[in-house]
Amino acid sequence: MLLFIPFKDSIRLGLLLGIVVLAAPAEARVTRYVTGNPADVAPALAGPAHDLGGGGTDVDPAIQWMIDKVRGCTDCATKIDVVVLRSSGDDGYNDPIYAMNGVDSVETLVITSTRDSNKSDVVATVQNAEVIFFAGGNQCDYVRYFKGTGVETAVEAVYTRGGGVGGTSAGTAIQSDFVYDACTGSVTSAQALANPYHPYIHFTYGFFGWQDLDATITDTHFVTRDRMGRTMAFVARQIQDGITSNALGVAVNEQTSVVVDKNGLARVKGAGPAYFVLGDHAPEVCEPGTPLTYSNYKIWKVTSGGTFNLRNRPTTGYYLRSVTNGQLNGNPYAP
Repeated sequence: MLLFIPFKDSIRLGLLLGIVVLAAPAEARVTRYVTGNPADVAPALAGPAHDLGGGGTDVDPAIQWMIDKVRGCTDCATKIDVVVLRSSGDDGYNDPIYAMNGVDSVETLVITSTRDSNKSDVVATVQNAEVIFFAGGNQCDYVRYFKGTGVETAVEAVYTRGGGVGGTSAGTAIQSDFVYDACTGSVTSAQALANPYHPYIHFTYGFFGWQDLDATITDTHFVTRDRMGRTMAFVARQIQDGITSNALGVAVNEQTSVVVDKNGLARVKGAGPAYFVLGDHAPEVCEPGTPLTYSNYKIWKVTSGGTFNLRNRPTTGYYLRSVTNGQLNGNPYAP
C-alpha cells in the first residue's frame, strides 16, 4: 500500500529527519598510518628509556637515542616497531622516524575517544610496540582519551618490558607523576604567581607512574613562553595540597629534549637548556586568591650535554630563587 504524504508535511518530515541526522553524534574512529613492515618484531629489550621533548622542532638525536637504548646498541641489526599516539593530526612522524637506525616500522594512531582506546586491536598494536611516542597537541585530550584505558595499560606494559616512552610538548606533559592537564585553560606565569589556585590550574593524578619521574611535574616551551613562574606555582601546590612533601619541576625548553636512561640519569639534548626546580618545604603562603610566597626554590640549570640524576638527586650545583607576594626576587633563568 502506498502512503500519501501532503507536500507541506513532506517538507516538515524532511526537515525533521535532517535535524535528527545532524544531531546524531559522529562515530569516533581510529585513523591508522603505517610505514614499513607491518609484521610484528619481538626483540629482547634493553631499556626502559624516556625522551621528554620541550616542543618546537623535534630533537631527532633524542628520539634516536631512545631507540638505541631500547635496542641495546647503536650499530647492530636489531630492529624495533614504533607507535606514535596522538588525538589530532596525521602521519608527520612516520617518515622521519622510519628513516632512523633500527626502525622496522612506524604506526601512527589518531585516537579521539576512550572507547577506541579500549578496542582490542588498538591495545594490541600499542602493546606490541617497542617504543611509544606521544605527539604534541592537547594534553587534556590525552588525559581524557587514554587515562584508565587499555591504551594506558599497554603503554605501561611496553615500558615494563624494557621499551621506550617519549613525547613532546603535550606528550611530555603527561609523563610526570603530577600532570598539569590544562583542562580548564592554559595559565601564564603571572596568573599562577598571583593566584596559585587560578581556575586555569588543574592537575591529574594517577596516570603513568614512571619510577624515575616520581614526585615530578613537567613543563615545556619553557624559556620561550616564560613558564618558570607557573612551574614554581605548580610545585608549591603539590606540597600545599598534601600530595607530597617535596616536588620537582622538570622543565624543558623548545628544540630541547631530556632523555632518561634505565638508571634514572637524565641528559639534555638539543639546543637546551632544561631546568630542574625543587620545592622541598611547605610554602609560606599558598592560598586561593592570594599571591604566592615561597622561599628558596632550588634550581638546576642544565645546558645541552649536561646531566641530572633523577634517582639520586644532587645536593649541590643549584641556585636559589624566592617568590614573595607573587614577585620573583631575581632572574629565575640564570644564577
